[in-house]
Amino acid sequence: MSATFVEARPIDSDWIGWLRHELAPTRARNIRTAIIVAGAVLCVIISMTLQVPQLATSAYMVFFASKETKLLTKNTGLGGIIALTIGIGATLLLYKFTYGHPELRIPGMAIALFLGMWLSRVLVMGPLGFLFGFVVAVSQSVGEEVSSPELLVRGLLWLWVALAYAIALTVVLNLLFLPDTPKTVARPKPKSEPDGRSLFVPDAFTNPAHVHFAFKVTFAAMFCYIVYEAIDWSGIHTAFITCTFIALESTEATFYKGTLRIVGCVIGGTLALFTIVFLMPHMDTIASLIVVVACVAAIAGWVATGTELISYAGLQMAFAFFYSVFQGYAPDTDLDNVRNRVVGILFGLVVTG
Repeated sequence: MSATFVEARPIDSDWIGWLRHELAPTRARNIRTAIIVAGAVLCVIISMTLQVPQLATSAYMVFFASKETKLLTKNTGLGGIIALTIGIGATLLLYKFTYGHPELRIPGMAIALFLGMWLSRVLVMGPLGFLFGFVVAVSQSVGEEVSSPELLVRGLLWLWVALAYAIALTVVLNLLFLPDTPKTVARPKPKSEPDGRSLFVPDAFTNPAHVHFAFKVTFAAMFCYIVYEAIDWSGIHTAFITCTFIALESTEATFYKGTLRIVGCVIGGTLALFTIVFLMPHMDTIASLIVVVACVAAIAGWVATGTELISYAGLQMAFAFFYSVFQGYAPDTDLDNVRNRVVGILFGLVVTG
């Protein structure tokens, strides 16, 4: 962790001023937040209208794929769809050997997750490796819950649709509305920066921290999976997903950013419960739901587009809200399900921390 990151944290005597500074509006932030809100709202409209499952994942992908520049967003989007396609293909191939065989499926899930998390650290476009591992591992984790292979394959193909269209939509919105990055004078690249023609970072095969990171994520996620399967509480399956999204590379970062994520989870979960208990009974049309989604996406997006000192809270806020409110392609009004998903998210945060 850099000294700048540590020193920039708020001190007790001036945390209000620090928070004001971190949440201060800028033109770039206004535009990026508006793009995120538009993307999340469009995902809700498209998924509910066309009955595309995994609405929560689609909406969260808007936050995942929206980057600071057009080029980075385009590269992330294109690479993400390629990684997603490879991941779905690998999952189908893996199911040929693991479906109906837990003794093979669980080790296969762990290996795929480890490989994906390692690639997320050693590839120049790290999120692509993450997306590959995430898709394969999460798909394998639900293998025993689907009785028919046909339904399983159909669910995987719908997962590709849900993720791919959300990523593509985010790329289009950013290309249309994100301002062009001003050209700067070329500067010599530091030795630590990867060559633009290289797929891997310079220390990809020499730095043991990459392996440690992948092992930590895999251990945390598999621990959560084994626990909720052992106690027969699959409702907290969001613990497994949470571990893959929020794992960090060092103890210090886990403590600080983990705190931000817990705060984000509590805020997102509270907003979800408030929406379901007090707002849902009065919603007659999709327009009412869109207003709520837009408001929450605006709050989470505003925080997520800040510096790394607060952005993790915004991402976790969006994660907790979308995964708590939506089930399949529609809102879920069952408070037991909402409670289970929030408990799963908090459990994943604790295990990873």
